[in-house]
Amino acid sequence: MIRNIAVVSLSSGVIGEPFTAHEVEIGRKRLEAYGMNVVFMPNACKGMEYVKNHPEKRAKDLLDAFRDPEIDMILCAIGGDDTYRLLPYLFEEDQLKQGVTEKIFLGFSDTTINHFMLHKVGLNTFYGQSFLADICELGNEMFPYTRQYFEELIHTGTIHEITPSKVWHESRQSFGPEAIGTEVPSHLDHGFELLQGSPVFSGAMLGGCIDSMYDMFLGDRYEDMPVLCRKYDLFPSLEEWKGKILLLESSEELMSAKKYRRSLELLKETGIFEVISGILVGKPMDEVNKEAYHQQLIEVIGNSDLPIVGNINIGHATPRCIMPLGIPAEVNVKEQRIRFSVER
Repeated sequence: MIRNIAVVSLSSGVIGEPFTAHEVEIGRKRLEAYGMNVVFMPNACKGMEYVKNHPEKRAKDLLDAFRDPEIDMILCAIGGDDTYRLLPYLFEEDQLKQGVTEKIFLGFSDTTINHFMLHKVGLNTFYGQSFLADICELGNEMFPYTRQYFEELIHTGTIHEITPSKVWHESRQSFGPEAIGTEVPSHLDHGFELLQGSPVFSGAMLGGCIDSMYDMFLGDRYEDMPVLCRKYDLFPSLEEWKGKILLLESSEELMSAKKYRRSLELLKETGIFEVISGILVGKPMDEVNKEAYHQQLIEVIGNSDLPIVGNINIGHATPRCIMPLGIPAEVNVKEQRIRFSVER
């Protein structure tokens, strides 16, 4: 059981803003109800402007959380769009390699970049939930499916199996105090969808938000992002991708089918589609562009033997499971299960 959990702001510093105070309080109380001591790292709650202007402080919070022997788990506050700016403060003098210790690390969205950083130094991490987006859910409780996986992680230290959610939820439109205790509409879901290839395949997971991966290659958002990602060899090598299952999910920006296709083309240029064992695709928010994304995947990859499974409850659509990265897994669409090979 996790006893001490550290909350870090590695991208946006929004949990330090007055307009999220009610959400942060809900999240803190929920974590404490599990018997956990919640530690907000020193710079996590200093607000959006300060956090944006001080990537070195964000990096320090991460390193300090890893170095603190009392901290059992590191939970990302939220995503954002510029956590790549931590790279020089974590890799220029091998700071992350020297500071990392075996702890649970959980986050998603822009945190994809942090997952790649930690993969680079040999730490297996967990993708799919964050403090503000999940623990601080404004309804009377966390979404049951989301809570199921969070509780498994904090009680067992890992995730053993993922099955589909029976429902999916529409995006919440209001996050003010007036929304406390309100629920969002939900719809019946229909499980994992095999788009092509074998319904059974295996490999360790690697990947995350396709928007973040796009920004690793093209500087449309930040001109220096691909420069820094290349300098520190952040994107895993082709050898590292061999036999892996690529995880792809899309952000709240709801990229167009055209940009999604370009993102896939950038990935194809790396050669990873020739060496991976399969692809898992997260459900887009509100199912926007879902079928178009699936079609782009089939067309761009151009190899009907490569398994592609869509409609996974991972990423920006709610509810969310938690996906262990770097741990061997077997995907079985017939049984609607993803099983992970973890030590008991």
